[in-house]
Amino acid sequence: MDQNEALNRLMEGNKRFVSGTMEHKDFGPRREELKAGQHPFATVVACSDSRIVPEYIFDVGLGDIFTIVTAGNVVDKIGIGSVEYAVGHLHTPLLVVMGHEKCGAVKAAYQGHSESCITSIMKKLAPAIKKAKKGGNEDDELDKAAVLNVKAVMRKLKKSPIVKKALDEGKLKVVGIKYHLDGNVEVVA
Repeated sequence: MDQNEALNRLMEGNKRFVSGTMEHKDFGPRREELKAGQHPFATVVACSDSRIVPEYIFDVGLGDIFTIVTAGNVVDKIGIGSVEYAVGHLHTPLLVVMGHEKCGAVKAAYQGHSESCITSIMKKLAPAIKKAKKGGNEDDELDKAAVLNVKAVMRKLKKSPIVKKALDEGKLKVVGIKYHLDGNVEVVA
C-alpha cells in the first residue's frame, strides 16, 4: 500500500464511522494472523482524550495502524522514537498527526494551568497557544491552537533523521488531521 492508498483507506473508514456503517470486525482470526508480526499501513500520533480513538475514527482493525497517544498529541523523545520505530522498522507509508476540537490539554495550556508533570505538556503546547491567543474568541483561538500544534508536531517529526530519510526517498507521506467531535476528520496540513 502506498501513501495515498493509506490515506484513502483512513478517509473511507472515517466515512463509515460517521455514517454508522462500520465494518464488522472478527478479531479472532486477525489475532492469529498478527502472531506472525505486524504490518500497519499508517502511524497515527493522536491525543489521549478518551473521545479520540483512532482505530474507531478510521474504522480499522487490529494491526492496521501504529498509534502513539499523548495528551495534546505532543511528542517527546519517547514519542519521536515510537514514530521512528513505525517508520523505520515497520515501514508505514503514512504518518498522521491528529489533533481535535475541544482538546482539554490545549485548553489547560491556554488558561495557564501547570502542575507537577503536566507542566511538560503545557510547555510543548505553549508556542501554539502564543500564536493563537490574540485576545479574541476563546473557542476560535483554542481551535486555531490545536491546528497550530498539529503543524508544529509535524515539523518536529520531519526533523527526525529516520522520518526525513523516508520522506526524501518518497516512502512516507506526513498529514495533519483535525478531528471534529461530530466524527468527521479534516486534513489541515
